[in-house]
Amino acid sequence: MATLIISLPLQSADKTALLDCALSPDGRTLTSHVSVPLSLLPTPERQAEVVAVVPLQALSWHQVTLPQGSLPRSWRGDGARRLRAILDGLLEDQLLDDPAHLHLALQPQPQVGVPMWVAACDRAWLASGLASLAQAGYNVTRIVPESSPQALAEVIEVTGELNAPRVAGWVGAPAALSADAASPAQVDRPARTADGGRGGMLVTDLSSSTVALLSPDTPVLAEPAVAALAERLFQRPVTLQQRGQRLLLAANTPWDLAQFEFTNAQRDPRWTQLAQGFQSFARAPAWRAARWALALLLVGNLIGLNAWAWREQASLTAQRQAVRAVLTDTFPKIPVVVDAPLQMAREVAELQRASGSAAGSDLESILSSFSALAPLGYAPEAIEFAANELRLKGPVLGQTEQSRIVAGLQARGLSASLQGAQWLIRAGGAL
Repeated sequence: MATLIISLPLQSADKTALLDCALSPDGRTLTSHVSVPLSLLPTPERQAEVVAVVPLQALSWHQVTLPQGSLPRSWRGDGARRLRAILDGLLEDQLLDDPAHLHLALQPQPQVGVPMWVAACDRAWLASGLASLAQAGYNVTRIVPESSPQALAEVIEVTGELNAPRVAGWVGAPAALSADAASPAQVDRPARTADGGRGGMLVTDLSSSTVALLSPDTPVLAEPAVAALAERLFQRPVTLQQRGQRLLLAANTPWDLAQFEFTNAQRDPRWTQLAQGFQSFARAPAWRAARWALALLLVGNLIGLNAWAWREQASLTAQRQAVRAVLTDTFPKIPVVVDAPLQMAREVAELQRASGSAAGSDLESILSSFSALAPLGYAPEAIEFAANELRLKGPVLGQTEQSRIVAGLQARGLSASLQGAQWLIRAGGAL
């Protein structure tokens, strides 16, 4: 599916604000990256997915442990409102702003009883950005963070322009404050770290003093405009990362901040999670071996089914040829074989008639079989025999008697049906 990725501006998303935009034809490869006003954004395809990216500077991150029974089935309704109230209570001492002014979103696949991440941002700012996009005709289906605690636990990210470089990374030991950690960590807005100096995420301006706070062994990703500055300050090589590629990576994460009041009403959250899981399986490098194994399994099954079908077809062809051979050997006068069993039955019947023996489809044979099964004293009122079919009318029999006669005739190679008081009997298959 084509994907249009739009980074929300930190300032008001008016007509003059420049928006970073990336376009992907399949969600995996990058077609273009531009920075244009809202009115000049690319027109997405009809079925394209529109993803909004929240800048890292606009987010704060917190860890909470939810109690049992707090997770709702949907991000709307009473269950969602109860969860929001629980989050407000758990984060009351961590948030600097009034919780009523913030939008909160849980990490992907949240669970109760274990620490997990909660992202927070200004609710009015997010609503304004989404409303501006909606007025311009861009219906956002997902909202993702520019980066996440899990990503920054592995790399340091340097972004921005040469006159305003920014850095994001962990201060202290990220492993101790990961999503599986037992101690809560608060990661707040620019130039502030976790509480108590224990460590946390740092998102601030790039300088030699901030570089000294970050781990010297963590790899550094830098956008081209600030790559040289990052190498000089970190005193080690950095890996270049284009801005468009950064947006594409953000869109491919399982994060979705569209929760609670920002849930897309046209989507079912369960289907959304299923679609995200499928996209992760189809795109993520970690699933490459599983994708190859699945492809090999499907190809193997396809080859096996074709081989089995070919074998069965060959066996059926051999059986047909054997039947044709029996017919042509027994009755050499038959010039063309069309339906070997039917032609053989006709020839055998002709031989029986020629020798004075009753054939199975003759009137005598059919009447004899019916008389053997009919109740004692049954007297037919009318008999008609034409084209090897016997029509016999007589007294009406009970259902049990009818079923017994039909089963007995079938055992003798005759098919029978009853229409009121009239029997229709003939040799061969069912009527």
